[in-house]
Amino acid sequence: MRKTIRTRIHAALAATAFAAAAGVAVAADTWPQRPLRIVTSEPGGGSDFTARVVAQGLSQSLGQQVIVDNRAGTVTAAQIMTKAAPDGYTLLSYNNSLWTLPLLQPMFYDVLRDFMPVTLATRSPNVLVAHPSLPVTGVRELVAYAKANPGALNYASGTVGSTNHLAAELFKALAGVNIARVSYKGSGFAVNDLIGGQVQLMFATSGSIAPHVKSGRLRALAVTSAQPSALAPGLPTIAASGVPGYEAVTMYGLYAPAKTSAAIIERLNRDAARFLQTADIRDKLFGAGVETVGGTPAEFAAAIRDDIARLAKVIKDANIRAE
Repeated sequence: MRKTIRTRIHAALAATAFAAAAGVAVAADTWPQRPLRIVTSEPGGGSDFTARVVAQGLSQSLGQQVIVDNRAGTVTAAQIMTKAAPDGYTLLSYNNSLWTLPLLQPMFYDVLRDFMPVTLATRSPNVLVAHPSLPVTGVRELVAYAKANPGALNYASGTVGSTNHLAAELFKALAGVNIARVSYKGSGFAVNDLIGGQVQLMFATSGSIAPHVKSGRLRALAVTSAQPSALAPGLPTIAASGVPGYEAVTMYGLYAPAKTSAAIIERLNRDAARFLQTADIRDKLFGAGVETVGGTPAEFAAAIRDDIARLAKVIKDANIRAE
């Protein structure tokens, strides 16, 4: 009798598991049946811009409206995503702060545990720029000057944990130099003070400093990407200029909640990547200062792991904490 009951229980559990698996398969086959939303940052930033471009492409390919849902702050966006059903209807578009914030303070989520990378949509390197009064024309000269004058140089950056802040701290760690940080609330103020000579160095977006480099008010030394970038034509990389292993780029990616069907992830990746690689969209994004990528989920996950590995030790050693 007991054996019969156990057999029935096992059979029922197996049937339930099969039905659940079949349900996932059916959901993936018939998805999407209603509008999707992409949760992202405040309006106007790179994450928002990327979200709107991706939403346009997915709306066309999926035949459903894709709504951009702007939220204030990384924490709010992450909270929404950790509570979202893994059904492919709630997505996230965000930059590096999604994985750097947990390095700066205890957080309730883990990027690669709680979110599924869909695609690295776009990326943007910074440019290391100097005030012309600084007697250096390249990275090697800068490193030599900084070592000969420890503590004499300073750099402008945004808030703690911002891309240009961590780019500078990574440079200091790998180059073995002591350069003081001067914090600014916005990059516009920082660039203005750099032009005015109140600060000497900055890791800035190519678009924000290109006119000033062209006019001679600032001097571009190198680009922060691992390979030369068309966004900073003619500039060598920092890694190839005496600081091997250096790379610091802003990445804008698309995510789904953990446990989302592999079939849905594959469809999202294929459709988003295909749209991002169309010539007019590449040109539009390039004009906005970002390069299109559109790689696989595995490639995006690897890029996140690599960035975490580069920055975790730097943040710990420099005792960098969120404000």
